Amino acid sequence: MLLMAPQLSIVFSLCLLLGIASAIDVFGGMEFSYLGKDGPDRWGMLEPKFAPCSIGKRQSPINIQRNLTVHNKLLKPLTRNYNSVNATLFNKGYSVGVRFEEYPGDLWINGKNYTLNQFHWHLPAEHQIEGQQFAAELHLVHQAAVDGSFAVIAALYQESNADPLICRIIEGLKHLGGENTTVPLGILNINELNRRSRKYYTYVGSLTTPPCSENVIWIILGKVMSISKEQIIALDIPLNSDCKKNARPCQPLNGREVDMYDELS
Repeated sequence: MLLMAPQLSIVFSLCLLLGIASAIDVFGGMEFSYLGKDGPDRWGMLEPKFAPCSIGKRQSPINIQRNLTVHNKLLKPLTRNYNSVNATLFNKGYSVGVRFEEYPGDLWINGKNYTLNQFHWHLPAEHQIEGQQFAAELHLVHQAAVDGSFAVIAALYQESNADPLICRIIEGLKHLGGENTTVPLGILNINELNRRSRKYYTYVGSLTTPPCSENVIWIILGKVMSISKEQIIALDIPLNSDCKKNARPCQPLNGREVDMYDELS
């Protein structure tokens, strides 16, 4: 059961923040892909530390079936606080995202503080709802200083109008090179990511890239966002040829509970 802390208090050491690496940075440089002999079906056999990808019982992503979710009235609105900070666009080959050069803000869950480290996209989306695969998925990766655990907020996109956040980094995407390249973005206003969430799903899962470490708190926002075809292409171009569709297939639920928060019910 997940309880969202009702109060937000910002007490954080910049030194601790700088000592925390993101999921992308921690696991970058390891050889895996989304096609062929290094694809998702074989991740667990590529290295011993990747074993959870094959044998783990709480893997992500999942297909969310509404009739199997639990309406948990103990859940609270998400407690987030994001700032405008210096940011850098990065390309890890298997994903494109944004990391921060200053303290960007945080998320509170069960009284524990998770700092926003970076966000990145998957094309198409990884999580599904009622078997529907969306055009893209944004992962906001948060990490706790106290124990290094992760909490990831996911937003699903349908192809339609342009997304305002991606509009602000589109010029940077045009200048982003291949794997391990970066582009400074300057001050990036990420308050767009802090909009009120009236509905979300939450469960305990894993990272969706090797080593597929488990005990990750996932929060999938109920409001589907929109992304334009041009923006999808801009996010796709920098990726490695074997990572153009960087969505891990849905994993078995294995008896896990998926809770739902709905402000209107």
